[in-house]
Amino acid sequence: MIRLNRRHALGLMGATAGSLLLPGYLRAQGTRPSVTIAVQKITNNNTLDPWNEQSNVGERVLYPNLWEGLILRDWMGDQGPVPGLATEWKRIDEQTLELKLRPGVKFHNGDEMTAEDVAFSFSKERVFGDTEPAGGKTIFAENFKPETAKDIPANVPGIGRRKWPSLAGVEVIDKYTVRFHNATPDVTLEGRLYAGGSQILNRRAWDEAATYSDWAAKPITTGPYMVGEYRPDVSLTLVAFDDYWGGRPPLESITFVEVPEVASRVNGLLSGEYDFACDLPPDQIGTVMNVDGFEVQNSTIWNHRISVFNTENEILADPLVRRAMTHAIDREAIVQALWGGMTNVPAGLQFESFRSSDMFIEGWKVPEYNPTLARDLLKQAGYKGDAIPYRLLNNYYTNQTANGQIMVEMWKQVGLNVEIEMKENWGQIHDPAGIKGVRDWSASNTINDPITPMVVQFGPNGEVQQKKDWSNAELNDLSVVMETSTDRGLRKKAIARMLEIAEREDPAYQLLHQNAVFTGMRSDLGWKAAPAFAMDFRASNWPSNG
Repeated sequence: MIRLNRRHALGLMGATAGSLLLPGYLRAQGTRPSVTIAVQKITNNNTLDPWNEQSNVGERVLYPNLWEGLILRDWMGDQGPVPGLATEWKRIDEQTLELKLRPGVKFHNGDEMTAEDVAFSFSKERVFGDTEPAGGKTIFAENFKPETAKDIPANVPGIGRRKWPSLAGVEVIDKYTVRFHNATPDVTLEGRLYAGGSQILNRRAWDEAATYSDWAAKPITTGPYMVGEYRPDVSLTLVAFDDYWGGRPPLESITFVEVPEVASRVNGLLSGEYDFACDLPPDQIGTVMNVDGFEVQNSTIWNHRISVFNTENEILADPLVRRAMTHAIDREAIVQALWGGMTNVPAGLQFESFRSSDMFIEGWKVPEYNPTLARDLLKQAGYKGDAIPYRLLNNYYTNQTANGQIMVEMWKQVGLNVEIEMKENWGQIHDPAGIKGVRDWSASNTINDPITPMVVQFGPNGEVQQKKDWSNAELNDLSVVMETSTDRGLRKKAIARMLEIAEREDPAYQLLHQNAVFTGMRSDLGWKAAPAFAMDFRASNWPSNG
């Protein structure tokens, strides 16, 4: 984590001189402050359901302030597992995990959390529908048709099995003890419990909600803050839950405001309208830091930016064309031009944290920048210059539009005719109507094992195959090995081969760079940014008011 302020501003790109007279730090009535945070987007699906909102923007507003799991992710540390709603856990065997629940935990409606709430949180009604606990099979949303307003959305069962391919059920042992039963061995059961989706809800609140939409707009959870008001596409206000098991929250309220334009977020921060401005591009760092009383915190995070290929496109069906596209991109030039060198090009779809379990493939690299090779591959493919569509969002990702424009020019230099098609939302990006080609995405390591992101995002039940972008039979077989084998050597061999397939032989994606988060803020707040999209406003990450 790098903490930047005015004295670091000189020499950074985009720095501007000047200062502003700032209003006093606005505090809520009483002893606790409230904060307002300007974000590019609050949620993608207009719900606060972690199963339905599998996104970077959702991570920011859902964790760790609203939703919690049995095992928590150490957001301010190494991102590994720490006790949460469970105080301890142990393996019964390769397919069974037992957890002891934290007694006395209160939901926002005053109910005590028990094993019954945990079991329901992983039930067919809540997550899995009529799917079976068996991996290696693609589950399409169109196979599920909600029959009542209370039924889960059609996409949720597939997401559930993406994260828990072989979970057979959760057994209630007693009020404070549960056992997770898997249909197959799985070395990642513990990790799956702190991934997005595996958080615990209140069973009674679910039952009492008239519709799924009603419940998903104001879910009853155990977090330090609860939903005060949610206005989709406008704002989300979380208010303190003073019966929180981890102690009294330090803030009266947290309001996330959707401000799509970078300039508006920056201007609002500097004028005192917002206390935080998220999703800043590097060229705005100097603008913020050169004003007294403000700083920018930044960090690379466990997320890589990628572009995904759609092989239903007749041109991209040929792997030679996709390989040419990967060799036409000068990733280091993009990192320097758009990011000022403040991120890096990683060793393929891998994360340094994989080294802790000896699952990092040493010596692996992204495809080299080689325009000559790219032209030769296009010649072998017999490419005639036909247009390849590139569906692009307007800076959903930081620097996304500029990055897309640069890549189009790089592709043009080797003879590829890629045409940008600007879209307004993810629904338009994934719309099966029309001709697909290339799209942007990102890939996250959520459970500190190569199963994420490779299997979770590109395996048989990953979003890429659910959206019919790409599929590979050998990679699907290897995904099952990754999900079920307890042999580390066999799993390491499998992930090495999966990298060869997805990045070299039959490219599913091209990796661009590791993602980085830049957050502008008032220096007097004393808050620290996590190396993640999530923003932690628990007492441990807020200075004492006393």
